[in-house]
Amino acid sequence: MNINEKRFIRFRIYTVGCFFVLSLAVIMARAYQLQIHERGRLEVLARATYRKLKRLPPRRGTIYDRNGHEMAVSVEAWSVYARPHKIKSRWKTARQLSRIIHKKVRSISLLLKKDRRFVWIIRKIPAEWAMKIRELKLDGIGVLSDTRRYYPNKEIAAHVIGFVGTDNQGLEGLEKRYDSILKGPKHTLLEMKDAFGRPFYMDKPVVSGMDLKDIYLTIDRDIQYKVQDALREAVRRTKAKSGNCIVLDPATGEILAMADVPEFNPNIFNEFKVSQWRNRAVTDCYEPGSTIKAILLAAALEEGVVTPDSKFDCEHGRYNIAGHIIHDSHKHGILSVSEIIAESSNIGAIKIGRTLGYDLFYRYLRKFGFGEKTGIDLLGERRGSVRLSKDSRPVDQATAFFGQGISVTSIQLAMAFATIANGGKLMRPYVVKEIRYHNGKLLHRTSPKVIRQVISPAAAQKTAMVLEEVTGKTGTAPAAAIYGFNVAGKTGTSQKINPKTGKYSRRKYEAIFVGFVPVRHPKMVILVMIDEPKGIPYGGIVSAPVFKKVGLWTLNYMKVNPQRSDLSLTCENIPVKNRVSCKKNSFPDDRLPDFTGSSMRKVLNKARQMGLVVTLEGTGMAVKQYPKPGVLIKKVKVLKVYFRPPA
Repeated sequence: MNINEKRFIRFRIYTVGCFFVLSLAVIMARAYQLQIHERGRLEVLARATYRKLKRLPPRRGTIYDRNGHEMAVSVEAWSVYARPHKIKSRWKTARQLSRIIHKKVRSISLLLKKDRRFVWIIRKIPAEWAMKIRELKLDGIGVLSDTRRYYPNKEIAAHVIGFVGTDNQGLEGLEKRYDSILKGPKHTLLEMKDAFGRPFYMDKPVVSGMDLKDIYLTIDRDIQYKVQDALREAVRRTKAKSGNCIVLDPATGEILAMADVPEFNPNIFNEFKVSQWRNRAVTDCYEPGSTIKAILLAAALEEGVVTPDSKFDCEHGRYNIAGHIIHDSHKHGILSVSEIIAESSNIGAIKIGRTLGYDLFYRYLRKFGFGEKTGIDLLGERRGSVRLSKDSRPVDQATAFFGQGISVTSIQLAMAFATIANGGKLMRPYVVKEIRYHNGKLLHRTSPKVIRQVISPAAAQKTAMVLEEVTGKTGTAPAAAIYGFNVAGKTGTSQKINPKTGKYSRRKYEAIFVGFVPVRHPKMVILVMIDEPKGIPYGGIVSAPVFKKVGLWTLNYMKVNPQRSDLSLTCENIPVKNRVSCKKNSFPDDRLPDFTGSSMRKVLNKARQMGLVVTLEGTGMAVKQYPKPGVLIKKVKVLKVYFRPPA
């Protein structure tokens, strides 16, 4: 072998060696890329071929009222699923399922024919249905533990609470507003597959570590029930289109009740019209009518341009403004400011308004919260509208003084009256009092918030004293008076706009009454709005009785004692309809007197003067006593007196 041949052989060896070294380098580089650099991505892809995660609806936190009563809870339910590729006889399986779940065979069969590995047959079924399906032991059919939302009080506070969908997602009300907080731990179902994509193992649901949270409302379930009952009866009696009512604490802004009629049951919400889901107290705007005169009065008193005794000529019910005639429902001559408000004279309101000036009136409307959202923690709140002076004609400005050309929501109007009731502070309303972890640990507490000081306490007190006359014998709302308590408020009867003509309708009205009680230390503001009542549409006739019914019951429920001085009236001058049991007291001084019809304070004072030990039971007026009247006082060891609210 010559030297050239040796060189050629060596060259070939080196060439082959280099080729193998390069090939090994490429293999190593590729291995590094797959095993190290792209490990995470490839691992996910690999798992996807043999493992599948199925997300299940999470359980939700509980919603309670202010006293811990359950308003919305998650309860155990069952859901049926299918793995279509494992089912041999789809039609037979569909027929067997149909008998239990009461679903059409064809609709079940269509689900079973789908080219999917997993399909839901039916969700949220009762436990007895689930047990029957399990007993059938059908191939490819399984039953999983699930949860569904249940509202134990049905219609009670449904417009506030709202409801959830099939996958436990909030769709309306607080359920939607606080969906991210109420959502509980996520459940994930683990499914394993073989090389041919056939499932061979299904794990139990895996739960994430997110804590369950509960919500406590300012709503009182019992007050809410009474409000809805009274409002429902009023809407039915007047054959009205709808109505809403709000009860709130003026000192804090807490909503104690918020009701809407027509009602709906959130457990079966899809059986009701969508319009019935709407919380009209925050979403619907309307003209406030004469209720705005209370705001006008407060502004005029705050600015010092009038006093309650200031006099104005009400033009005998007819007043010309820029060619437009303004009428009063009754012909009035000279009236004081107090009389103008009590008798609700539109012409008198215009005279007060012109003394104040529209620009100042507009400024106070905005300070009272009109034209802006109150900030309540509910969805769908609207702003309403108030016209600037540059955007309104003289007649528009004049009619605004008695509530035309202004649009408000019920929650805005209620908070404006709460401002008068609490000494001039505009509060932020709220319905969620606390958010707690499921173990009871506090996560968040809502504190009362003062938005601004609107009027002085002195002006607020003067306004309240004038509004108290509205519920007197000569006012427009004696039907709102609650025996034993001082009530302040204002009626409103606003005409609705006819959408076809763009003019005020002569047939469609909104009847409003909003007030607070007791006047001196208000415990509640109550607003009642009845939409399109048939027959007499006046707020003092339609809405005021609802105020009285709700107010009387709630005062008794809250254990607020009667405060008026007329509780010491004698038997002869107590109104017949308000008497409980009243007899003439004609017993000698050494005999036990008749305490029936007396207040707690009077019973206590008189019993102590006689040196008697007395026990009291109930609230309101004395209706029964033991021993009975006429017994010798020296023989009485303990006097027991029973009370109940006046009817």
